[in-house]
Amino acid sequence: MPTSSEVQSMLKSIEALVHKIEKASDPAQAAAAKELVQRLMELHGAGLERILEIVNQSGPSGTSTIEAFGRDDLVRSLLLLYGLHPDTLQTRVMQALEKTRPYLKSHGGNAVLVGVEDSGAVTLRLEGGCHSCSSSSAALKLAVEEAIYDMAPEVTAILIEGGTEEQATGIAFVPLSQLGGNGHESKAESRSLGLQDAAKVQGAAL
Repeated sequence: MPTSSEVQSMLKSIEALVHKIEKASDPAQAAAAKELVQRLMELHGAGLERILEIVNQSGPSGTSTIEAFGRDDLVRSLLLLYGLHPDTLQTRVMQALEKTRPYLKSHGGNAVLVGVEDSGAVTLRLEGGCHSCSSSSAALKLAVEEAIYDMAPEVTAILIEGGTEEQATGIAFVPLSQLGGNGHESKAESRSLGLQDAAKVQGAAL
């Protein structure tokens, strides 16, 4: 089974290939390649969604299985990629904060979620040691940001209340609608193709 770093490498390669397709000199070939990627994503997304539906029909055990899917690094990557993760964006941001809370508290700090916007921007309030201007504070902020982007790569920005906005630089989101050249609208086009790059080793959608 691929390791977390290998998954990141595969996603980085996919992102590079998408950009290469976009820059192709032959418009017809570029359009055909984009449509091929889109159709594959639609097929895989529909199949993965159906798998979740079948598992969910088995009752409580199915629900537990889907929750386990969401916690597995490799399967989580696919769930996020196809916009099918069982947890909402806000839930995953909260999980990320809980994951970092022991570390923050050990340094006399804490991070509180203020809100999550429809655009994907997250607003946090840093307390205690996190609110100072020391290099230690910068390390704590970085730990929080990395945890959030790992659990919720679709986050577009992190705004520290009373501070500055940190734009997501480790993730590139390519809407599936941009990969098709015929204007055909499908269910899969409402999803986003989330590509985590190697910077997430700064740091995974059914």
